[in-house]
Amino acid sequence: MVTFATNTECKDLFAKRFEALTGNAPFPWQECLFQWFLSDTILPADVSLPTGTGKTSIMAIWLLALAEKSAADSRQNSIPRRLAWVVNRRVVVDQATNEAEDIRRRINDQGIVELEPIRSALKKLSGETSGEILGISTLRGQFEDNAEWRGNPSRPAVIVGTVDMIGSRLLFSGYGVGFKAKPLHAGFLGQDVLLVHDEAHLEPAFQELLIAIREEQKRCGEFGKFHVMALSATSRAKSGVFGLTEVEKDVPNKMPDPSETPLPLHRIWQRLKAYKTIELDSDEGKLVDKIVTQAKSFNESGCTVLIFANGIEDVEKIFNKLPEGRTKKLTGTLRGLERDSLIEKDVFKRFLPAAEPATDTAYLVCTSAGEVGINISADHLVCDLSTFDSMVQRFGRVNRFGKRDGTKIHIFYPKEFKEGNELDDRRRRTLELLRKLDGNGSPNALGKLDPEECLAAFAPEPTILPATDILFDSWSLTTIKGKLPGRPPVGPYLHGVSSDPPETHVAWREEVGITDKLLEQYNLDFLKGLLENYPLKPHELLRDRSKRIYDRLSKLVERLPDNGDEPVWLLADDGSIEVLTLHKLKESKEDRIYNCTILLPPSAGGLSKEGSLDGDLINDPDTRYDVADEWRNAEDAQRRIRVWDNNLIPSKTLNKMRLIRTIDIHPEIDELEEGEEADRRYWHWYELPKGADNDGSKRDAGRVKWQVHIDDVVRNATRIVEHLPLSDELRKAIIVAARVHDYGKRRPLFQRIIGNVDSDGNVDSNNLLAKSGRKKEPYSLNKNFRHEFASLLDTGKFQNESEFDELSPDMQELVLHLVAAHHGRGRPHFPTKEAYDPEATDEMNSIVAAEVPPRFARLQRKYGRWGLAYLESLLRAADYAASANPSAFSEGEQ
Repeated sequence: MVTFATNTECKDLFAKRFEALTGNAPFPWQECLFQWFLSDTILPADVSLPTGTGKTSIMAIWLLALAEKSAADSRQNSIPRRLAWVVNRRVVVDQATNEAEDIRRRINDQGIVELEPIRSALKKLSGETSGEILGISTLRGQFEDNAEWRGNPSRPAVIVGTVDMIGSRLLFSGYGVGFKAKPLHAGFLGQDVLLVHDEAHLEPAFQELLIAIREEQKRCGEFGKFHVMALSATSRAKSGVFGLTEVEKDVPNKMPDPSETPLPLHRIWQRLKAYKTIELDSDEGKLVDKIVTQAKSFNESGCTVLIFANGIEDVEKIFNKLPEGRTKKLTGTLRGLERDSLIEKDVFKRFLPAAEPATDTAYLVCTSAGEVGINISADHLVCDLSTFDSMVQRFGRVNRFGKRDGTKIHIFYPKEFKEGNELDDRRRRTLELLRKLDGNGSPNALGKLDPEECLAAFAPEPTILPATDILFDSWSLTTIKGKLPGRPPVGPYLHGVSSDPPETHVAWREEVGITDKLLEQYNLDFLKGLLENYPLKPHELLRDRSKRIYDRLSKLVERLPDNGDEPVWLLADDGSIEVLTLHKLKESKEDRIYNCTILLPPSAGGLSKEGSLDGDLINDPDTRYDVADEWRNAEDAQRRIRVWDNNLIPSKTLNKMRLIRTIDIHPEIDELEEGEEADRRYWHWYELPKGADNDGSKRDAGRVKWQVHIDDVVRNATRIVEHLPLSDELRKAIIVAARVHDYGKRRPLFQRIIGNVDSDGNVDSNNLLAKSGRKKEPYSLNKNFRHEFASLLDTGKFQNESEFDELSPDMQELVLHLVAAHHGRGRPHFPTKEAYDPEATDEMNSIVAAEVPPRFARLQRKYGRWGLAYLESLLRAADYAASANPSAFSEGEQ
């Protein structure tokens, strides 16, 4: 049991376990923050720490404090079970991801005996007897949205995401998330969560939104905790900021001998005093040439040179003028797959903190994508002038740990600043501040500048739109797909409205190339369904300013045969799809693609080997355009794959994969002559049942009997709720909902839909299935039937159900809503075509359907928007786990 009798004992044990968990002895500020976590006072809302002082260790501090609190009471609710770490943008390597992976590796290492009490406490907290006791889901690579954070709500979990990824999910509008799963994401990110907003100064609109959500939850009395912590090296807050302790800030003029100072204090002083000489020069109107000349002056030194430029065009020019083979480029315009792969490149590895010395000079040329969330430490920096908050971030990427002398920072400022231009005014103020440093770019020197003057030199804030209770209500109506009056897109509320040019995303998909064939037999809703089955993932997408995208696509049209007649799918932010050609897109106005995603066929080309859009490059057979199938799990297995075949029944069985869709490209061919084949007729789409991205309803890998599934869900729900800080009546209600949620699957119609019939087409009532486990596409018989609607009739006023009848009226209402909503309906209604049960009268169907919306409204007022979504998600998590890991399979055709 993790208990500390006295403050001294607490400090000593924390130091021992912190070092075992992170590999480093704690700094004084880390000890102080741990004590704050344990104190039951409100956690600090603003934390400001210089770069290089271990801010991502907040993750380890949270986990140690959670274990300490939970050892005595596994249902404690003062420290949240989930930590959401929000970064400004998706970069090659974010330090938070590395921190989470390393923490879990050490937690799982049974040889680290100091962590045994922590392991025991976390197991008790989550009820996990096997498997991971810490879930991790991050933006990149193998952990990308792998559902670990939402599979067991009682298990501690770390979620690392961007403002767009986390923010859109918080607002019930998750980008790339189907309508069924949107409430689940909102509930688990908005309740029982500590949300750390890293580099919060870069996204002031998002920070204001988080505060608005926190205050709205307080106003509504939501029972789950939602803590917000703004973290930055350059905080915009003017007071009440947690930071370094006084002893850490008292940096001596001359570093003492390490033997005379506690090692952690010596280390942090070394970083604060890190030697960085600033040299300021005018660019004389020749910025690119100045930067290239200065960078090349290090060419024979065998060092690493980091280069920043504000403009993407400048970055590309600089990149092209530096030595090929020893230079890499990092911009926010690279496709995710290529950007992620940078970490494996030898040149990039030279910039990592543990890099081996080399004889050749290496260059890394970046836009602002390299300023935050990337753990690199170069020898020298060459850059243009940006705003003060940006410059501080850049300084933090050179001599990060203070282990070298001679580091130089060369800054080229513009020949003149534009009068009346707010951004130029901030840059001019930044130049004045840099001159006050007298050539000393250390974190300690930066920290002595006047805070008010620093704040005045920050990048201008965007116009921040207020998020109101009415907007929160409209965003929570997730059953209503498409546009809804009074429900605006969430993007402007995440980032604010600024003068920055609009942006557009681009990806390549093979299905776009057969658009004509698809639309001959299907409609646009079918195309939307394809994207719901196979959502666009970050590794597929590149992003750039809409004007550059438009210009480069226009150039591409000029180089393509047939005048750019290739099909294009234009995806709006509300999920709608427009089909047109590249030529027609070129003939349109540029604003047609603002804030949209463009899906191109591979035949269009346009992708450079670095992963950026290039209008000079037509289709290259050696380039991988469609990389949708490259979404992989922790074992490097594909989570989804599409296979062409000439047979309706797949010729090959893909191990552990479930068929979710088969597309017939040539339905006009009834019979083939002997020896004749239809070229690539059938396209089979598969997903890995335990690693896909839907709501779990299609994750069954085999036939599962109805009673087995019900028992599995009840068992999972019981295990989940018994470890959560819920009232007894809420626990009972969720368990009852687990028992009745799939009553509607007993209907003969449902059994026929999933193909559970004998050779005569009859249903055996003694052999009911919950999951068909079919390798073929499910039967298409009456897909509008919703088993959860039928479950309402079997549970509510028209049937007697003893466990349900024993509940109070309030809990009965909750059970009915959980049943209605467990596949995304009921928020607030069932669509008319789905609000029926063939075994009920029209009157009964009408009564049940009419009760759903007001019930949703009443419960949302009672539990709050995120609170109700959280309760829904407890049942859905239990259902998801049962579908992914059934206790038994049934024999029969699969």
